[in-house]
Amino acid sequence: MAIYTQKQRTWLITALTAVVGVFLLWILRDLFPAFLGAVVMYVLFRPFFGQMIVKWHWPRWLATLCVVLVSFTLLVLPFLIVGVMITEKVQELFQHTDRINDVLVQVQQFVGFDFHDPDSVQRIIAAVQSDVFGGFSWFLSGAGSILLTVSMMYFMLWFMLMNHLKFETSIQRFFPFTRAEVDEFAEELKSSTFGNVLGQGLICLVQAISLGIGFVIFELPDPFFWATITFFISFLPVIGAPIVFVPAGLISLAYGDATAGYGILIWGFLLVTNIDNLLRYFISKYFADTHPLITIIGVIAGIPVFGILGLVFGPLLISWFLLLLKIVFKEKNQHH
Repeated sequence: MAIYTQKQRTWLITALTAVVGVFLLWILRDLFPAFLGAVVMYVLFRPFFGQMIVKWHWPRWLATLCVVLVSFTLLVLPFLIVGVMITEKVQELFQHTDRINDVLVQVQQFVGFDFHDPDSVQRIIAAVQSDVFGGFSWFLSGAGSILLTVSMMYFMLWFMLMNHLKFETSIQRFFPFTRAEVDEFAEELKSSTFGNVLGQGLICLVQAISLGIGFVIFELPDPFFWATITFFISFLPVIGAPIVFVPAGLISLAYGDATAGYGILIWGFLLVTNIDNLLRYFISKYFADTHPLITIIGVIAGIPVFGILGLVFGPLLISWFLLLLKIVFKEKNQHH
């Protein structure tokens, strides 16, 4: 005589599967950035991959190898080089605290506010390290961790592309929606991914270049370094770039250089910040227009989990989640 009924067996198997699945997710949590990166790469380069397969009749292994090389050269390699450069610059900056101390003295004299006690420099340095440069902890965690993440990302991407038809068919089979809804989700997923990665990346790049040009025009130090910092910080819309050029302007004014101080402030508020709004208008015509609030919340939530990659993954995950909610509510309305 059976101990369990068929319904009880189904519930027990489902519960056991859920427990094992949650446990696997927990032990594989360090590979989640690699998996998410592979999905992003797949979505971005799937049209290019399809063109090589269908129009150019390339063998799959050659098309896959081409995607790997092109994506690594255009996206990953510059990211790693810039990350190493920034890490070295930050370490150099905090090894010479006398420079920071001098800046604080000048600013104190300019604003007339006495904050220069014996511990103030160390507190400010600690705050800057924790808040401003906290996003670069991913690079500081060690080359081994970076190498493992990138290697696993491309290992997953390779098999996704080599078996692209089976991969996409499997997703459609296990996706709990109709074929039309799956196709709609896939199209919006592609649009939101392109908008968050390429669209936002383009905005940040243009803002960084324009601010770097401003630093060169007004002869402010380290224009390339601060332009690079601007690129990453600009993932925070509205408040990103001003975090760089406002202190630069105030410090220049504190040192008595009114031309550079007022110049970089005017340049930043009139040109750099308005480029954001202008580019978003054009990008929204081609890709999903991500609301700035989603970007800010995504960055704040993503950086503690993914490190510097949270600048992209955080807003992206929120956008994907909202797409799923849209389909769920659409499905619910259809059944009423």
